[in-house]
Amino acid sequence: MSTGAIIEIAIGTALLVAAILLYRRRARDGDRQYGSQSAVLLLVVAAILLIHGFGGLDYRPSQSELEALRQ
Repeated sequence: MSTGAIIEIAIGTALLVAAILLYRRRARDGDRQYGSQSAVLLLVVAAILLIHGFGGLDYRPSQSELEALRQ
């Protein structure tokens, strides 16, 4: 695992924790609702960063593609 991937995973984890804390924070006007649109956006960005950091978006050619390149 490269240094860039480790940094990406660390930032993704920090964004995930921030999204959870922001989402669970109670509304200031006294009603009992949870949720925040910015928390959901942070969650999506964190998920993409974590998937990319763990190598989920890397290109892996199939066996047929490898065979086509050899010919």
